[in-house]
Amino acid sequence: MRRHPEPSPSSPPRETLAGLVERVTFHNADSGFCVLRVKARGHRDLVTTVGHAASIAAGEWITASGEWVNDRTHGQQFRAQFLRVSVPTSIEGIERYLGSGMIRGIGPVYAKKLVRAFGEQVFDVIEQAPERLREVEGIGPVRAERIRGAWAEQKVVREIMVFLHSHGVGTARAVRIFKTYGADAVQVMSENPYRLARDIRGIGFKTADAIAMRLGIAPDAMIRVRAGVSFALTEAMDEGHCGLPVEQLLPLAAALLEVPATLVQTAVDLERSEGTIVADAVNEVPCLFLAHLYRAEQGIADHLRRLLHGAPPWPVIDADRALPWIESQVGLALAASQAEAVRLALRSKVLVITGGPGVGKTTLVNAILRILAAKGVEILLCAPTGRAAKRLSETSGREARTIHRLLEVDPKSGRFKRDEEFPLRCDLLVVDETSMVDVRLMQSLVAAVPDHAALLLVGDIDQLPSVGPGQVLADVIGSGTVPVVRLTEVFRQAASSRIIQNAHRINRGEPPDLSRPEGLSDFYYVPAEDPEQAVTRIIDLVRDHIPRRFGLDPVREIQVLCPMNRGGVGARSLNIELQAALNPAGERKVERFGWTFAPGDKVMQIENDYDKEVYNGDIGYVEDVDPDTQELTARFEERTVTYGFGELDTLVPAYAATIHKSQGSEYPAVVIPVLTQHYPMLQRNLIYTGLTRGRRLVVLVGQRKAIAIAVRNVSGRRRWTRLLQCL
Repeated sequence: MRRHPEPSPSSPPRETLAGLVERVTFHNADSGFCVLRVKARGHRDLVTTVGHAASIAAGEWITASGEWVNDRTHGQQFRAQFLRVSVPTSIEGIERYLGSGMIRGIGPVYAKKLVRAFGEQVFDVIEQAPERLREVEGIGPVRAERIRGAWAEQKVVREIMVFLHSHGVGTARAVRIFKTYGADAVQVMSENPYRLARDIRGIGFKTADAIAMRLGIAPDAMIRVRAGVSFALTEAMDEGHCGLPVEQLLPLAAALLEVPATLVQTAVDLERSEGTIVADAVNEVPCLFLAHLYRAEQGIADHLRRLLHGAPPWPVIDADRALPWIESQVGLALAASQAEAVRLALRSKVLVITGGPGVGKTTLVNAILRILAAKGVEILLCAPTGRAAKRLSETSGREARTIHRLLEVDPKSGRFKRDEEFPLRCDLLVVDETSMVDVRLMQSLVAAVPDHAALLLVGDIDQLPSVGPGQVLADVIGSGTVPVVRLTEVFRQAASSRIIQNAHRINRGEPPDLSRPEGLSDFYYVPAEDPEQAVTRIIDLVRDHIPRRFGLDPVREIQVLCPMNRGGVGARSLNIELQAALNPAGERKVERFGWTFAPGDKVMQIENDYDKEVYNGDIGYVEDVDPDTQELTARFEERTVTYGFGELDTLVPAYAATIHKSQGSEYPAVVIPVLTQHYPMLQRNLIYTGLTRGRRLVVLVGQRKAIAIAVRNVSGRRRWTRLLQCL
């Protein structure tokens, strides 16, 4: 624990207060700030106590030192400079503590039963003889094991939270730290606090640095400078880069760390000598790369060259006979460009098919698949997300899996079972929505394709690149190493869609047609001159106008897609507004990590969870929030997934999402705010990607000026990658 300074002579005298926490009026999990009602020794009435505690529950015993203050609004309070919390020992305290929901699996009902059965020995029973819990009516082996595990976890989590809190750090991530490091958490954090920034999502370098400073690590210590270099490269990775030019990285790290550039150069040399970063050039610009990303790009190039070698795994197919056959099978004539693409596919071992909406990618791919299936070719289909895989299944009539499922991810390690040693069983692998696949996932995927097999990559090169690092599809196409079919002709049945017309106009750098259509249309523009007006109009559209006119469910069939997260018309703010308008929370709710969750809420998973089999970008719906078991259940497609309240930092409301997060998805209706406040993200490929997510309806809400800025801006952000050169 941090030592607290003795009061100076001018400070008001310190007093000590001890008592039982009757009620937790308020507790902020991030800062630890709490307002408690305490049954204190020597006081007849409950005492309002204000202070900071890593974790606090009704029934616990506190010892506090501080001073009495008379608050104008709240009256007399005890303001604690220091709070020590201990597990309760009285029967009343134990029951209140167990019933507070601190231990998953025990609520007020079971708390009463347990205290009645075991009295003051209840904690010893849970810890040392958990099998005895089954003596209590209603507790079976599953609940007993859950209570035992939750108690053990709670003890360690409390220790971690006390450690974090004593070093001035918020405690919302304690459960995640425990899950990452287990019982060694405090030791790991003490030895190298910078590991937190690397290993724990939600804890950045600055938080880890604050702990390090309090632990006495000097500002110019090499452990700190090396961590800062890695952090700068990791930040670049989060922006899609695989590396950074040396002339950018060195001053960036020096400014972040406030140390001389010579010290940063020494840290870079040490990181290079240990192999954690690699130096190489991109178009003669000296760059530094995180080693695992450097190896991933090199690996993709090596495996694609391996797969390009040799003939396709099927006998020579006469395209002049195959084309009329497939046209009779599907009942439509292929365009000349599609027929030529089929010919190329039948003689290629690796092929890329790219093009925008309405150009016949699906028809072309299905024609190729039917011809090859008729020849007995073993085909596997995959896509990066569950929603993209489901859509591929629906359009092809064949089973399609996510890349993670196809490669048989190990829930414990996150590693894939399928690899070079244990490859996939197929003659042809088809990958849809390839623009979404980052370098790490693509490296794992192509490594698992057997030598004899063919590979077909399908995607829209004009969409946003992957959320993760790299720009695999663009680099593969740009290399000229792999044959490419680029479809551009919009077919008659698609040409009448204003969504498709405007998507192609945007792609050509022309402004979309924002005129008011006559009668029903699939594309509308709603002007809004400022953020306040935009928010009001978006809520009206989603809650009332679109459901009434188009018969769509406002929660399940309408998706708001934003250029960015921040700002009054960003995804975060709109989520709060739309949640209040569409599904206001009742009594059964939970507030965690800055969000409120209640039954009926639309939610999105924001990181891969191999244990639960839910992945970044998956959308589900909250089925229940149970304060007794401290659990939330949500439905994702056909599966129900359970989250402990401490795990809810992997979920966010999904009434609104960023366009980046929508990649690979389609929605019946999409509403897209576009205002000049989104300026940092206004790019042609962003608006194009958002527009092409809408299946039946797209509504742009905002300013013509902002839309024009986006259409003109083709620069985007250059990504520093080496794949194109490697190929």
